[in-house]
Amino acid sequence: MGEKGLWQQMDSWINGAGLHVGHPLGYTATDILARFKRMQGFNVLHPMGWDAFGLPAEQYAIDTGTHPKITTLRNISRFRSQLKSLGFSYDWDREISTTEPDYYKWTQWIFLQLLKRGLAYQAEVPVNWCPALGTVLANEEVIDGVSERGGHPVIRKPMRQWMLRITAYADRLLEDLDDLDWPESIKEMQRNWIGRSEGAELDFVVINGNSQEEEKRITVYTTRPDTIFGATYLVLAPEHPFLSSLVSEAQSKHVEEYREHAFRKSDLERTELQKEKTGVFTGCYAKNPANGQAVPIWVADYVLGSYGTGAIMAVPAHDTRDFEFAMKYTIPISWVVRPDDSDCGNFEKPYSGEGSMINSSYSESGLDINGLPSKEAASRVIQWLEKSGNGKKKVNYKLRDWLFARQRYWGEPIPVIFLDDKGEGIPVPETELPLTLPELDDFTPTGTGEPPLAKADSWVITKDPLSGKPARRETNTMPQWAGSCWYYLRFMDPKNSSALVDKAQEQYWGPVDVYVGGAEHAVLHLLYARFWHKCRCCQHCS
Repeated sequence: MGEKGLWQQMDSWINGAGLHVGHPLGYTATDILARFKRMQGFNVLHPMGWDAFGLPAEQYAIDTGTHPKITTLRNISRFRSQLKSLGFSYDWDREISTTEPDYYKWTQWIFLQLLKRGLAYQAEVPVNWCPALGTVLANEEVIDGVSERGGHPVIRKPMRQWMLRITAYADRLLEDLDDLDWPESIKEMQRNWIGRSEGAELDFVVINGNSQEEEKRITVYTTRPDTIFGATYLVLAPEHPFLSSLVSEAQSKHVEEYREHAFRKSDLERTELQKEKTGVFTGCYAKNPANGQAVPIWVADYVLGSYGTGAIMAVPAHDTRDFEFAMKYTIPISWVVRPDDSDCGNFEKPYSGEGSMINSSYSESGLDINGLPSKEAASRVIQWLEKSGNGKKKVNYKLRDWLFARQRYWGEPIPVIFLDDKGEGIPVPETELPLTLPELDDFTPTGTGEPPLAKADSWVITKDPLSGKPARRETNTMPQWAGSCWYYLRFMDPKNSSALVDKAQEQYWGPVDVYVGGAEHAVLHLLYARFWHKCRCCQHCS
């Protein structure tokens, strides 16, 4: 047996009636390489499979009025026939489909391992809801405020969802990029998506509000703790859990109307696409811990509840976004950073760079950073925050936990049951896998957030295998990315019925030598696959 080589292109999405001109482009490249390496004496694994669960395949079925199982099998047959007619040298004995129970048994098994390790959990979170598709979308599936599939408008609404704790691996996902022999542009896209930043969390004590509590603290995250003396107002995201308890009676109606309007926007519309900043004063104030000044608390949709703490200290003199907001609503502006090449601390435009600190001393708090360079001042502020109990050093990420549920029919059933509506999910025993999809004539989205599987009463109603008590199955399904996160492993050992992949097969064939696909998968498929691989729950499973 010669030296091994694993050449692979991304599995075909079964989202149409057949190949388009873009398919053979990448397939031809990998086939040329596979043939060349075989001639050199390499033992080449050059497989093909079908990534056929999820929105693309289901939307095609809805558009054609045919059940997705029928359209998927028919289209796979056509894809296979077309590929064979093109003469590609695939190893068809290793062909897989993410929709086959023998395959998604192991996708479900991986989910159960994540659940056991606390990496899969349920949470009430603001989600990207697409009314046209009738489902929740991950952040990565929303582009310019619309769905990646179909270009439909996306809004924000709170829902209880399954999540995967990808943020627990943020540092490893970031650091290990340096060891990957990937195009630098792809690695940079992942670095930016993970978005690691260093700064501080600090507390502002609420001075007044509707809350009956003696003291409520609003925690903010900032990458510029050196500018704390320049914080002249706070901004809460419309989703912030404290908001309702802080709003004065006079402002209650205005704030509620503003929140409802904000929830109809996507994150992108609220940030990058929104030219003019808007907000509403809550009628409440908080105390700046550095100088004791009362600063007004506003709600504005340019702050996202999903990033940091969902609250910011606004420093209009040194942040363009905050400056525009302050100018619009006549909020005070305090300059605290002087550029090194300037003798003046008064500027007509915000200065967001580093420099020397000015107007940054208050004897009662014991904090004096006047004259210090920005970086040294930031370090001094963090020390003061930790010593005074007002905050701490903090590393933050733009990366959010992976939203892992879809309100659609055509996907892997999530192997979990519930004894009651509010209870914790109970894993289905591994011996009962695969948990197969029920036959369902009406598989279209309900449009209400209730998944189509909820219509399958005989499938939903079950019993807890341990206690024998009545139970209900989870009716959400996994996203289309679930099955594609690990297919490169299954190609190494596709017929194994007792393990995801045999250890010896993985050690011989892995890792993948060449992988061809579009750059649009950099922060979706490629990032998700790295996360699942690092969880190690799919490694050496025999």
